[in-house]
Amino acid sequence: MNARPDFLLTVENLTVSFDGFKAVNGLSFYVEPNECRVIIGPNGAGKTTVLDLICGRTRATDGKVEFKGQDLLKMREDQIVHAGVGRKFQTPTVYEDLTVFENLEISYPKGHGVFGALMFRRDDPVKERIHEIASVVFLDDLLDMKAAFLSHGQKQWLEIGMLLIQDPELLMLDEPVAGMSVAERKQTAELLNRIIQDRSVIVIEHDMKFVEDIATRVTVLHQGKVLSEGSMAHVQADPKVIEVYLGH
Repeated sequence: MNARPDFLLTVENLTVSFDGFKAVNGLSFYVEPNECRVIIGPNGAGKTTVLDLICGRTRATDGKVEFKGQDLLKMREDQIVHAGVGRKFQTPTVYEDLTVFENLEISYPKGHGVFGALMFRRDDPVKERIHEIASVVFLDDLLDMKAAFLSHGQKQWLEIGMLLIQDPELLMLDEPVAGMSVAERKQTAELLNRIIQDRSVIVIEHDMKFVEDIATRVTVLHQGKVLSEGSMAHVQADPKVIEVYLGH
């Protein structure tokens, strides 16, 4: 199957084996610009492994992953980030001893990490961008607060902000609303619906109400393969999905 040029991300026949066990097995899917693709499925279906393969954290045994025509399987993790792919893991990884402002400043592309951030001028465009992103992730009133004092949900938002400030074209989020309150989940849905106006997002999630609120398209994985794909209504009505996942 030849990838269409208008796909942002092309995944074809993606396979990875660990000691003979195929955690991802001949997986193919395609992500379009401004799409929120949600990947769901039972534990052990290979969801997080798929993100690991796309971002270069795990090496594929076989298959193809292309982002805007670039072969991600031949690139290092840092090269994939610079190409425009951002990844957020399940547990927030923010600098707890630094303020919200400083966390965003360190993530600013000119900074290139902690030491680089100390070397560049905190000029007006940088400050404006930090305030802009903080507003997007509901933290504009907390810029001077140390990240350690944020709620769990606010730390999740801060980490999303730390990715957004790098302006990736594809954002990958692993269970972004885990541990959040109902109100925070609703706000996060609003956030993601805003984000996909100018970028694409892949989300792994178990909260079906949240998936309904955000998904452009849903891919259901089972044993490393696509079990079903389509709108949320389509996969919810699929007897195979009900049997192996939603029924439990």
